[in-house]
Amino acid sequence: MKMRPTLRLILGDQLNPLHSWFDQSNDQVIYVLMEVRSETDYVLHHAQKVLGIFAAMRAFSDRLKSTGHRVRYIRIDHPSNRHQITSNLDALIDHYDAKSVEYQEPDEWRLDKNIKDWASNCRVPVKMVDSEHYFTQRDDALKLFGIKKSWLMETFYRHQRRTHHVLMAPDSKPEGGQWNFDVENRKSWPGTPAGPIDFRPNHDHSALWQTIVEAGIKTMGNPQADNFRWPVDRDEALKQLEYFIDHVLPYFGDYQDAISRHHWHLFHSLLSFALNTKMLNPSEVVLRAEQAWRDGLAPIHACEGFIRQILGWREYVRGIYWARMPEYTKANELEHHQALPTWFWTGKTDMACLAEAIGQSLEHAYAHHIQRLMVIGNFSLLAGLDPTELHHWYLGIYIDAFEWVEAPNTIGMSQWADGGRLATKPYVSSAAYIQRMSDHCKGCLFIPKTRTEENSCPFNALYWNFFDRHRTRFENNHRLKMVYHQLDRMPEETLAEINSKANRTLEKIL
Repeated sequence: MKMRPTLRLILGDQLNPLHSWFDQSNDQVIYVLMEVRSETDYVLHHAQKVLGIFAAMRAFSDRLKSTGHRVRYIRIDHPSNRHQITSNLDALIDHYDAKSVEYQEPDEWRLDKNIKDWASNCRVPVKMVDSEHYFTQRDDALKLFGIKKSWLMETFYRHQRRTHHVLMAPDSKPEGGQWNFDVENRKSWPGTPAGPIDFRPNHDHSALWQTIVEAGIKTMGNPQADNFRWPVDRDEALKQLEYFIDHVLPYFGDYQDAISRHHWHLFHSLLSFALNTKMLNPSEVVLRAEQAWRDGLAPIHACEGFIRQILGWREYVRGIYWARMPEYTKANELEHHQALPTWFWTGKTDMACLAEAIGQSLEHAYAHHIQRLMVIGNFSLLAGLDPTELHHWYLGIYIDAFEWVEAPNTIGMSQWADGGRLATKPYVSSAAYIQRMSDHCKGCLFIPKTRTEENSCPFNALYWNFFDRHRTRFENNHRLKMVYHQLDRMPEETLAEINSKANRTLEKIL
């Protein structure tokens, strides 16, 4: 009697060869991967994002086959492709006369709901299993904070450190005598030490890119198909991790917030794509960073700052996401509705910092957290851009952007559209911050020191205009007392001139 197989679905961000699913091969299990238009088209994605995920999925499929697993891979141009995950699953259940379907828990709410809705009416049993990736479960942060309106990442981070015993001394106190070395992570880069080389592999994905184009998938940005640099399997990702630990991490602590037009990634790990597609496990990355400090290879403020991003922030925003979806991505507390300017898709603006950050994003499908938050996000909030539109742009343009991590960073941290449920104050600044942390102001058409002159940096008037028009919202925020103290001391005519300049600026550049 013929045995009926089980189908196991693997999504494009579930490329973890160490998952317990793969401990043993079984002829009665068929692993299913698929390239579908429902996933390429829900927002406009960067070309490298589509290319990278497809290439990584294909490499993962080959790896599974080479270790004895049965795989059904549906390519983007295959005639049988129905271009919906659940429609393809229905067809495969019929084709193989499958007895059941299993899948790892999706990281995005829309997919989670889509598959659960389908499963409730499926003619065979459907089971969800853990993805075996995160330090936390989806609802751990919610359990920790309960009904509190505002959550504090620092509280969550310390809880994580204790729970997983990371950078903890034998007496249960934090190594180095403090939990957080953030004040030592804010240096601008003077040009030395030299920025690290791009150690990532070179790939020629020209043939795959041609398939993507012929399939009619619309994208933005430079595909770099014949010189694609992102890792597409675990082995390549591990090499990148080792390079970062050995050669880059020692300087990460000092310069993690720095920006330079002379070096597009500076001392950042470039591991986020590998982490978010699960080629790497966050626990192994955290342990390697901690061991580097214990071995004397990097200072504690570098290792702690890096670990905080993964063990703390990454897990924290995931908790925010699952606690507040599906309403979260529609939040617009400040009622900002301005459409994104066209130069968000070209990088062609006279503001040097924005031209570099957006241009780099279009070229490399990457920008580091300060470029995303304090350059692009800063402008977007000051200018009143629509947070939902901006969320879709961030979700599409960055190769590491998946909604669970991107949406809280955009909606909450960057745009304060959630009303302060993630960030206690809006993250905005005048030109002073950008001038201090970057070299973009040198040679820019705009002057960072003035506010209302014709060639004044737009950030300056926009900054004061933002706090003036949102006075009722923010004037009682204890973290903004100094801002409103300065506003209150401004002569009425000065503030009127600033607001007039801000309005003229927006009319010109939006």
